[in-house]
Amino acid sequence: MGYTFIKNPTFDPNIKGLRKLVFVFCLFFQAIILAQETEPEGKQINIVYGANFTKDEAQFPGASIFSKDDQRQVQFEHQGADLWCDIAIFYNQENRLKAIGNIRLQQGDSIEMNSGKIDYDGNTKLAKAWENVDLTNGQMTLTTDTLYFNREAQESYYRSGGTIVDSTNVLTSRVGTYFMTTKKYQFLDSVHIDNPDYILDSERLDYYTTSKNAYMYGPSTITGEDYKIYCERGFYDTKIEQGYGIKNTRIDYNDRIIVGDSLYFDKTTEFASATNNIQITDTINQGVIRAHYAEVYKALDSLFATKRAVSVNLVEQDSLYVHGDTLMVTGKPESRILRAFRNAKFYKTDLSGKCDSIHFSEKTGVTQLITDPIMWNVENQITGDSIHLISDMETDKLDSLKVLENAFIISFDTIGKQGYNQAKGKDLFGKFIENELKLIDLVKNTEVIYYMYNDDDELIGIDKTICSKIRLVMANNDIEDITFFINPDGDIFPDKDLPLESRKLKGFVWRGDERILTKDDIFDEDDNNITLVKIQGIDNPIDIDAEEEERQKNENDPVNQIPQNKAVQPKEIKVPKAQIP
Repeated sequence: MGYTFIKNPTFDPNIKGLRKLVFVFCLFFQAIILAQETEPEGKQINIVYGANFTKDEAQFPGASIFSKDDQRQVQFEHQGADLWCDIAIFYNQENRLKAIGNIRLQQGDSIEMNSGKIDYDGNTKLAKAWENVDLTNGQMTLTTDTLYFNREAQESYYRSGGTIVDSTNVLTSRVGTYFMTTKKYQFLDSVHIDNPDYILDSERLDYYTTSKNAYMYGPSTITGEDYKIYCERGFYDTKIEQGYGIKNTRIDYNDRIIVGDSLYFDKTTEFASATNNIQITDTINQGVIRAHYAEVYKALDSLFATKRAVSVNLVEQDSLYVHGDTLMVTGKPESRILRAFRNAKFYKTDLSGKCDSIHFSEKTGVTQLITDPIMWNVENQITGDSIHLISDMETDKLDSLKVLENAFIISFDTIGKQGYNQAKGKDLFGKFIENELKLIDLVKNTEVIYYMYNDDDELIGIDKTICSKIRLVMANNDIEDITFFINPDGDIFPDKDLPLESRKLKGFVWRGDERILTKDDIFDEDDNNITLVKIQGIDNPIDIDAEEEERQKNENDPVNQIPQNKAVQPKEIKVPKAQIP
């Protein structure tokens, strides 16, 4: 180690004569020896190359000043880290250093920091670097105007804005901390990721430089080419655009908006799933599906929902609710098909019903009630082997009704309150006018039992007739007029002349106790007693370092590897793609 003593305009030692120079030189080395004797072994900052040496007690009392020579920069070493600079002001007794000009700090083989100035305390191992600071670990580069480096904790942080660039992303934030052991950044305030395929903005984001996984806290938005995700706590794999949200989460996915307590998203497979308190809105057809579990397949233009699933659509300024154990929607917006499977029910203010399954086509406007269907039009109970409701494609209003095979319509006699008005035939064809069922035609082997009253609500008699065809004219959802076609055979019987056993047509079954009177009646006891999946990590943050460690273990170990669409879910949730009990 050699030193050249110089008289520098910046650092003037005011030394006169060789004798005084030698005296200061000796004092300097005595100070170094004394400091080494009093400092714990290995804690002292070591001079590797001092180059030119001087002192300036007026400006820097107690400091030794080193500056580079023509061959190399000044170099210091401290506990596994080397520092090079143009000028160093070294306080040996205090074990601290001020470095100026073209600074490079190297720690091990991976961490390198460059800056214009740096203050370093060897006792606390704390450094402050400023002026064009950049820090790299071989996988990313951080740039900022001021960076604080804690070598003891292996952390560095900035408070006035920084930019991180890696092979995938450009990240910026106002506040950031880099944890070197876990290779994790924690960004706060105005966090922004710029990627060729998407943009991510967040209030707080933890980012692992090796895996490029991001954990979001607070309001966060990811905007891709054909999707947008919002959440207030979640995970995102920035390499493959795959992740989940577990707090106030929403996905704008093509022409659907998905909201739920927990949402999973995979760009590659164009798949999304949601759990608990879900609402999926069709932004084109203005339909809504609610459930506690749902899956959306963007490429297939399809979704299915279960666990208290219900579809809500606007018909004639009235909401139509359709429920089934499982709901499925398929097809492009203009030709979508809604299917409700098992225990299907529907409700509208003046129309309700149930059957095994419901099939609705947006293209044809036909709603089919399949297998043991029953429908109530206000007080009128309508049954048959198959029931079709047809909408006007131009107005979206209900247009007509078809009941095929074993058509039967029954209504309770609300005046006399003793009997039932009944009409049956092979098929039934109805016509809606302004959303009200006005005309009903029954054809083939038709029969009627009808209680007739005068204007004073006095019973005139009971009409019991058979013929080939019957037309019922309805008013206020009650029979106003009956017309018989082709050889009617029957009579009007006085009340006393028609036995009770003759007042019901063959096949009569009154199911008034099953009638759906409110939108809540479409749900049965099982639907109302569903136990929702407990989504943890919302109130108490997940240990994401442990989560990330487990995730990387699963990705790198073929034996323990978890499918990609499941590996990204929080371990507390345990239901990445399907949370169906």
